[in-house]
Amino acid sequence: MASEKLLKALNDQFNFELASGYHYMGMAAYCSNRNMNGFAHFFIEQAKEEYSHAMKFYGFIYDMDGRVMTQAMEEPKNEYNSFLEVFETALAHEKLVTSKINNLLGMAEEEKSYPTIQFLQWFVEEQLEEENSMKDIIFKLEGIKDNFHGLYLLDKELGSR
Repeated sequence: MASEKLLKALNDQFNFELASGYHYMGMAAYCSNRNMNGFAHFFIEQAKEEYSHAMKFYGFIYDMDGRVMTQAMEEPKNEYNSFLEVFETALAHEKLVTSKINNLLGMAEEEKSYPTIQFLQWFVEEQLEEENSMKDIIFKLEGIKDNFHGLYLLDKELGSR
């Protein structure tokens, strides 16, 4: 089983995943307010993913005889200067998630908590996918700049997620 220190870190990650979903809802609301419903849909789906990640941590903590403790969340950013800034903020957030997962994995390896190591491997792969997805959208937005036709097409693409 996991140590109290590792269980606390897993619980912190559970709460961080919930907060991540909340932050993505702030991004979705920004996009909806600007009638970019495909962008908003993308971030709503992103939020749902984060909530599902939190539930994976929730179940695992109990599997490891721990207890989940909910924590307060900070208010998400609600205003941006551009859609590019929204996605750059999302990429920075995903990089933060990746660092937190990597730190958890390091703790689990130190403790030789093999069930935790195995559990976290899924998140390592997921984070690579998440970062690459954001990078791809940023690349497209940089090419589009403020071209409405390009934004419209990307909005439609992201709406089909």
